[in-house]
Amino acid sequence: MARLPVSNLNGSPCFTSSIHSKLPRPYQPAPPPPPPPYIQLSSVGINPFPLKKVRWTVGLVQADLHFPVDHFYFLKMSMLSKLRCITVDVTGTLMAYKGELGDYYCMAAKSIGLPCPDYKRVHEGFKLAYTELARKHPCFGFAEKIPNIVWWKTCVRNSFVQAGYEYDEETFEKIFRRIYSTFGSSAPYAIFPDSQSFLRWVRGKGVTVGIVSNSEYRYQDVLLPALGLHQGSEWDFGVFSGLEGVEKPDPRMYQIALERAGNIAPTEALHIGDSMRKDYLPAKSVGMHALLLDRFNIPDAEIWRKSGAIVLPDLVAVQKWLSSEQQVCQ
Repeated sequence: MARLPVSNLNGSPCFTSSIHSKLPRPYQPAPPPPPPPYIQLSSVGINPFPLKKVRWTVGLVQADLHFPVDHFYFLKMSMLSKLRCITVDVTGTLMAYKGELGDYYCMAAKSIGLPCPDYKRVHEGFKLAYTELARKHPCFGFAEKIPNIVWWKTCVRNSFVQAGYEYDEETFEKIFRRIYSTFGSSAPYAIFPDSQSFLRWVRGKGVTVGIVSNSEYRYQDVLLPALGLHQGSEWDFGVFSGLEGVEKPDPRMYQIALERAGNIAPTEALHIGDSMRKDYLPAKSVGMHALLLDRFNIPDAEIWRKSGAIVLPDLVAVQKWLSSEQQVCQ
């Protein structure tokens, strides 16, 4: 059995082979040509030198070729080309609150001739009241079928009580009606300037867009359309905690999103949000890609980066990241 000598390792292809039939001598077989672009090669290992070892067969000759890495072809692919769905959080990602909570409670009180309640006390009272009510009746009372307006009336009343303000029933009803209608409109919210264009760009690329939010039905039916984010032009489906009976960080929110996107594989989806606990970790736990937005330069963002998360400043940067090409060895 003849053996072909191993050539040097100076960057040109070299090979060893076994010939399984008798060949006339002298015989000097020509080395196989380099593979054409994008051919599927079967890698069988990596040489300690900067060479890649590939098994190649030409006629009766079976050879182990050693190619320098720069002989290989690289296919450039963008992250977007790997995705079929992108899901996004709402508050802090697509929009933010304008002003402070006390502004709207003050306007409601002044509308019926009462003085403004203290901003700080109202804000702290709201946080306590909301947290307690969400613990007792999560998802805006979904399981108990509590009407949305009743859930919020309890929350607002308890917010005033926690802040040290108690009103008679008639007075409170007038204040509450003003607050409830205000937060059911676009008045307290500001959409980020890159939100609408980003969502339209994603959908224009043939990628499905889903909304995943801890919010009640008015976000889907009233708030997002009022802010210029319409189902069918900016987004395709929504997963809202008040309509589903589960809320972030429950991974089921993201499993529902994958189902609504067409039962796609988790690796074909990316979630964008602004919370490590509610957005990044649960999305990654079901196998999705995820990244975080840091629109306000918060201190936690550096911790997120050190943990290995992709953190970007806005959706303009996300669009560039999604479009950037990454090399894949072929």
